[in-house]
Amino acid sequence: MPEPTPKADILVIDDTPENLNLLSVLLIKHGYKVRSVTKGSTGIRGAQVMPPDLILLDVNMPQMSGYEVCHHLKADDRTREIPIIFISALEAVSDKVKAFQAGGVDYITKPFQIEEVLARIETHLTLRRLQSQLQLQNEQLQQEIRERKHAEEKFATIFQHSPNPIAIVTVSEGQLMEVNPSFLSISGYTRDQVIGNSITQLHLGHDSATFLRRLQTTETFHNLEFELLTHSGSVKSILLSFDRIELNGTTYALLIANDITERKRLENEFISLVSHELRTPLTSMMGSLDLLSSGQLGSLTEQGQQVLSIGVKNAERLIRLINDILDLERIRSGKITMNRRSCNLADLMIQATEEMQAMADRSEIQLSTEPVSILLNADPDRIMQALTNLLSNAIKFSPAQTTVQMQACSSGQTSSVCISVCDQGRGIPSHQIQTIFERFQQVDTSDARQKGGTGLGLSICRNIIEQHGGRIWVESTVKQGSTFYIELPLNT
Repeated sequence: MPEPTPKADILVIDDTPENLNLLSVLLIKHGYKVRSVTKGSTGIRGAQVMPPDLILLDVNMPQMSGYEVCHHLKADDRTREIPIIFISALEAVSDKVKAFQAGGVDYITKPFQIEEVLARIETHLTLRRLQSQLQLQNEQLQQEIRERKHAEEKFATIFQHSPNPIAIVTVSEGQLMEVNPSFLSISGYTRDQVIGNSITQLHLGHDSATFLRRLQTTETFHNLEFELLTHSGSVKSILLSFDRIELNGTTYALLIANDITERKRLENEFISLVSHELRTPLTSMMGSLDLLSSGQLGSLTEQGQQVLSIGVKNAERLIRLINDILDLERIRSGKITMNRRSCNLADLMIQATEEMQAMADRSEIQLSTEPVSILLNADPDRIMQALTNLLSNAIKFSPAQTTVQMQACSSGQTSSVCISVCDQGRGIPSHQIQTIFERFQQVDTSDARQKGGTGLGLSICRNIIEQHGGRIWVESTVKQGSTFYIELPLNT
């Protein structure tokens, strides 16, 4: 059976063997480890080689007094913190004062009571343990302070010298608390003009209010396209990334921007050129394919009809892609005006369902619609376009014999209406939820291409809804289904 761990290691220095034996026996009996020496010099060397937890020290000893031993121990870094209790037959106040001046923590007069010795030893060991714990905590705190200061200095350097515009804003109001020189350079504002003002107060974008709502409801997002209105009135296209950070116990939003203005200009020129240049040969191709399919140029074999069908299908898909590209760019650039008028949401939901019914029947999907009669001030054609797009996607990616459901409900608190399109399909992986509304983004599935999608439908939907001052989002569980939500205001 292993020996119990001693309560503490005590060094006893006394030139009287009888005193040493008495103290050793009593302390060992009460669970302490004891080392005994009769000379002060020997005690000093022993304490330096293996520092004890506490020292019991006699005053009157030959060659070196207890006061001298104490002075030596307190002058050495290795033994300075060891508590020293003097035990002596000297009772004068002056002797006790000298003991405390030398560095002792206590003074016991001989003859002593063992209970008194044990109580004082335990008291000073406890104080020593608490002091050690406090010292360790202070060291850890100092280390944390140093590390935090280093991190803050590193962050400040990166913040100030980053070529990317960076801003720190409040989550609740979008108030700008700090910006770097790159932000001031791209926005055209001075630091005094932006600090303390909010994104909406400065009108930093046409959809600043929508962006602020996303800031308040989203933990993080990356590469959100945003049109920044500069102080001079020009527009800069930027990609925004956002993360929440803690500063002095308060949560802020760290916004990092990437200027893509020139890239967007070249991209738009390329898209416009390619889209228009492709339309002319495509029109000719479709005419030729229609002529072949009519039989006016002769009959085709069964294999020829299959090849012709493939050609027609892919030409139509390419036309849809070009139309979607042009449609998206016109909406994004403001070249398409939303022709708003009073319209009933119930009528739009019923029309969208009727339009998609044939597609649902072919896919053996049941469409369920619960229309709600609410008046909207909206472009009915564009809202119809968004609804049919969501229904089309839900039908495409749902297995046969399942239901796609469209519902609507109004909220008096927010003066808005929420439309949902729910399917029982494959769902969307969590890592793609943030990007699904970006251009040319599709869920990476083996048959996505065969479904005929262009990867632009959801991006078009988002732009239509945001042009109406609303928002669109999705909640999804893989292998269980997805629900797309559209929220539209009722007071605009």
